[in-house]
Amino acid sequence: MLNGLKTAALAALVAGSASLATAQEYTLRATANSNENDEDYDGLVVFKNYVEQASNGAIEVELFIGTQLCSTGAECLEGVSEGSIDIYISTSGGAAGIFPYVQVLDLPYVMTSDRVAEAVLSGDFVRTMRDMALEDSGDTVRLMTIGNTGGWRNFANTQGTVEVPSDLEGMKIRTVVADLPQELVSTLGASPTPIPWPELFTSLQTGVVEGSKNGITDIMGMKFPDAGLQYLTLDGHAYMGALWWMNNETFMSMPEDLRRVVVDGFYQLQQATFASPKRKSIQAYQDFAEAGGEIYVPTPEQMQTWAEAAAPVQDWFRENVDGGPEILDAMLAAVEEAEADMESDYEADLN
Repeated sequence: MLNGLKTAALAALVAGSASLATAQEYTLRATANSNENDEDYDGLVVFKNYVEQASNGAIEVELFIGTQLCSTGAECLEGVSEGSIDIYISTSGGAAGIFPYVQVLDLPYVMTSDRVAEAVLSGDFVRTMRDMALEDSGDTVRLMTIGNTGGWRNFANTQGTVEVPSDLEGMKIRTVVADLPQELVSTLGASPTPIPWPELFTSLQTGVVEGSKNGITDIMGMKFPDAGLQYLTLDGHAYMGALWWMNNETFMSMPEDLRRVVVDGFYQLQQATFASPKRKSIQAYQDFAEAGGEIYVPTPEQMQTWAEAAAPVQDWFRENVDGGPEILDAMLAAVEEAEADMESDYEADLN
């Protein structure tokens, strides 16, 4: 009888909590400066569907794709901080002006496979970056998760086959404005040339730049082979991390059960963005080859040459980026743990 009363009381408590949570109404305004063919959009659709269903309608997610709410990383993150935007996705370059240490995601040849990257971006490394961003934003901007937005960055150019770093010597390579990508290009002997993304096609076509460092889905989405970008080297120097930010006050104002729903929603989003580029890149590589493109895969020995040539960028990052030593140490520790776990799994699964 006592157990029955306890069960009934617990059921009533849960039901009461659920009705209280459902009675709350939250509208989350989420924006991505991309389009409906992008991995970011795929992630947001999954997030919206999960959160609205799992919250039993207590949370509505409004999607603003493109530049309806804001157009630059700095402007969008300011909107998140002020609360006019609840959720925003940025690249590391888009957030580097406010949180410079997020450029750690662009450090070359640190994460070497999807399996390693996905493990690193699902653990305490992200929580370390979250704590740093909360402190620097006065507890207004919260990093929710890090997904992917286009696979891996590779060097591509209009001039000829690039097998080793010395083949880039003197070549004008387009970069974003952020410091680290420019430092990497300089370290490899090329000439970094910051060009806005909308101007890249014409810049390749006219020779203002002779190469770029992008994922294959972006290359084909922008039809860069038509501008002469015909040579692609699969050096995979950086995983294209996507940082998902949320207004911290909005998140913390929710009852715990709905915060749990939102956290789970970002997990669903992350998994969708991990998967989306893998599927889309298959067709993109085929389209690149059919457009006359040449794809070069470096040998293991050549990959070692790339990693050694780019190694000084880590020292530069430690010495020149605020928060650099702390976040780099966190990433290297996470990579080491992920690689050890992976080797342990191989040992168990291959024998």
